[in-house]
Amino acid sequence: MQPGNIPDNQILTNLNNNPTYFVPQAANRPMQMMSFVDSMKTVLSLKFAEFNGRASRSEYWWFFLFTFICGYVLSFVGNVILLAAGYGIDDPLLMISPLSTLFQLIVLIPTMAVTVRRFHDVGRSGWWILILLVPCVGIILYLVWLVQDGEPHDNMYGTVPTNII
Repeated sequence: MQPGNIPDNQILTNLNNNPTYFVPQAANRPMQMMSFVDSMKTVLSLKFAEFNGRASRSEYWWFFLFTFICGYVLSFVGNVILLAAGYGIDDPLLMISPLSTLFQLIVLIPTMAVTVRRFHDVGRSGWWILILLVPCVGIILYLVWLVQDGEPHDNMYGTVPTNII
């Protein structure tokens, strides 16, 4: 590429007066992570079943933390209630944990939606969620993709998430 084809704001000169080129970042990643409350508002109300667009890491992982803690607490509370009602410790109903199961069914659609949007943020199709069906390797790839930083520029799935509601 000829130096004349590059805008002046992308050319720096060093001490030897040789041109040094840099490419500015196409779009900035969010400067701050999404708060816990903002993540809940976004996933559970604004984008309850929205499979289009992108979700930042903070949006996904705050929602994951919420569902994990709620599921654990509801499982504990439900099992205490069942034991107090006279069910035995070896009863299959304790394994199912009805309160936790009901909660997980309620948040199934938003969980899938935020996961698909998270895959979109790293530049992958939402269908990659099916990688979980592959034993051993599937969960490792799934977690690696969910943990990595999203693409710093607009991609075919949408603009860079701003983490602002």
